[in-house]
Amino acid sequence: MNGCNEFDATIAATRIRRGELTSEALVAACLARIDAEEREVGAWQFLAREQALAQAREADLHEARGALHGVPIAVKDVFDTFDMPTTLGSPIYTNRQPCWDAACVAAVRAAGAIVLGKTVTTEFASYHPGKTRNPHDRSRTPGGSSSGSAAAVADFMAPLAFGTQTAASVTRPAAFCGVIGYKATFGELSLSGVRPLAQSLDTLGMFARSVADAALLRAVLLGEDPSPLPALATPPRLGLCRTPSWPLAEPAMREALEAAVRELRRAGATIDEIELPEAFALVNDAQQTVMTYEPARNYVFEMTQRPDGLSASFRAICEAGTRIDRATYLDARRRIAEAGRRLPDAMRDCDALITPATRGEAPPIEGGTGDPVMSRMWTALGTPTLALPVPRTAGALPMAVQLVANRHTDPRLLAVGEWVAGALRRTV
Repeated sequence: MNGCNEFDATIAATRIRRGELTSEALVAACLARIDAEEREVGAWQFLAREQALAQAREADLHEARGALHGVPIAVKDVFDTFDMPTTLGSPIYTNRQPCWDAACVAAVRAAGAIVLGKTVTTEFASYHPGKTRNPHDRSRTPGGSSSGSAAAVADFMAPLAFGTQTAASVTRPAAFCGVIGYKATFGELSLSGVRPLAQSLDTLGMFARSVADAALLRAVLLGEDPSPLPALATPPRLGLCRTPSWPLAEPAMREALEAAVRELRRAGATIDEIELPEAFALVNDAQQTVMTYEPARNYVFEMTQRPDGLSASFRAICEAGTRIDRATYLDARRRIAEAGRRLPDAMRDCDALITPATRGEAPPIEGGTGDPVMSRMWTALGTPTLALPVPRTAGALPMAVQLVANRHTDPRLLAVGEWVAGALRRTV
């Protein structure tokens, strides 16, 4: 079916289940899109072309085995896969072939999904970029570290993709590429089979083209029966939270956030100004301390046995981490925990906070993957977040707002996100 690669996962799964679409046609359409765009976008580290087509044909011979039956998905190249290389974005591991699947990969396969291949990641999901470029402007970064996953979904190469976030590695590429980026509550979704960067911060996330698709994938990972997102009985109460990093937001981001707030109020949302207590101003620095200390302890082998295979920037992170003492690290963890305890009171009775997702549009690719400052705090606090594209004028690059909720309120956040996304779509 021509153009079926642009279907959302939920629509594709429904059509396959009803016999209105074949998995083979969908996978072939995604592969055709990859053939047309991959040379310029560079989203893929490894493409399992023939395997994916064979699995799609096999899926078409059987009744649906799960909620993602016949639906293709992309997997960030830090997730282990038993039948594909997992190189971790590093030349050290070019030939690394696990004999197992990461838990989340095994879960989607069990639900009938077809793994198309592995998407480009920055080195060890840190900062050193890979080959991927922004599908909306090839001179701009797609963000990092989940660069290939975000670009693949944005460019209609796959309807769903996995990512991870340690600072802003889901939120930032989702915002720069104009797709939905959902980061779960810390620890809510299993990272078994994913190489850690900083284990106190690493969180599973995903990219999709609708909030409903993110909710579907989350349900599959939790082993729950997927059901449509419930419609809100009344418009949500949101807290406009500029955060201590607001002075770093570029004018375009400030304008986009304010415009989104106006439209959401017009649609019926109650939006209060929320000012975070002083303790939250310390969280970004604390997050950086943790994100420097822990990689230095996780990558001792690479630093001591294979240092020539590491980028200068990754070596610098690990070297800086070795200079952070245990007391400083524990104090950073304490400051994060203290702010986390205060967040429910700071949010008052808001369903979610609405904040900037990034400082602004995607910067030129020569400047790296973009500043993670707008998401550092929320990742440290372990909150669920949702990056939602905002309406843009012709010629403008994508930007997004970020919804933030209390820990373990992910279902409510997704329902609120569906309402917000619908309200913003109506303004286009």
